[in-house]
Amino acid sequence: MSNLHADVVRRLTDWEPEDHAQQSVKHALLAFLAARPDACERACAPGHITASAVVLDATSEHVLLTLHPRVGRWVQLGGHCEPEDTTLVAAALREATEESGIRGLTIDPRPVHVEVHPITCSLGVPTRHLDVRFVVRAPVGAKPVRSEESVDLQWWPVDELPSDVDSIPDLVRRALALR
Repeated sequence: MSNLHADVVRRLTDWEPEDHAQQSVKHALLAFLAARPDACERACAPGHITASAVVLDATSEHVLLTLHPRVGRWVQLGGHCEPEDTTLVAAALREATEESGIRGLTIDPRPVHVEVHPITCSLGVPTRHLDVRFVVRAPVGAKPVRSEESVDLQWWPVDELPSDVDSIPDLVRRALALR
């Protein structure tokens, strides 16, 4: 078992979600982790842990979303864990920094939301992302820079999110509740 795998197990075990639905997903992720020592590796074809960030501006009035090229919708920042990631928090912060181009982001180490969704990712085969999401805050005046991993990147008012964004409204609501 890798250090990252042990960190994910510890972080999820210690986290107490606010509702039964999130508790259920948390236990599903823990069961998957117990069954798969490679659960944090992108090569794990049945599914793998991913780390996401709901990036809020300094005032918590806007959320940074990316128009994902594979998914074709606006989503939070985040993605695969990499071999150099020793913690899930570090993976989420690395992904948020890479995808936003913003330096000086800060992250709350408590998960805010978990979700499992089907996707055909870089493996090229249908799989599942077992996504653990964190709240990340941008410094005052942060200007995002779109990476090659995105079709578009922009700040959205938290009360005027784009349509067809699946769990983003719930994710933003949970992030704002942690203020």
